[in-house]
Amino acid sequence: MTNNDVLRSVRYMLSLSDAQMVGILALAESEVSEAEMQSFLKKEDEAGFRACPDVLMGYFLNGLIFQRRGKSEEAPAPSIERKMTNNIIIKKLRIAFDLKTTDIIDVLKTVDFAVGQSEIGAIFRKP
Repeated sequence: MTNNDVLRSVRYMLSLSDAQMVGILALAESEVSEAEMQSFLKKEDEAGFRACPDVLMGYFLNGLIFQRRGKSEEAPAPSIERKMTNNIIIKKLRIAFDLKTTDIIDVLKTVDFAVGQSEIGAIFRKP
């Protein structure tokens, strides 16, 4: 799954407008125009498509965490990863949506992808 796929999936799942997507990035102190966001949301075969850089994806996911859970003045802001991996994306989505291990297992079961608790734990283990 590409960064653009993740952006599109989150957008449709939460029914977000382009302006709201830009607003989520602003929460993490990153700026893009609505036109730029639209180019990230296009499919690869559409005219005007632009690949979403890893750094921008990191800002978006941090902004999503701030939007869904609030910004803590006491805790430092999460770091922005320069290289996004599927594990990092899943970790940040887990935080944003306050998912427990059992929730993730249930979600994966809905698409006939059986995993155990130990496998999910391995994804979230620090390297």
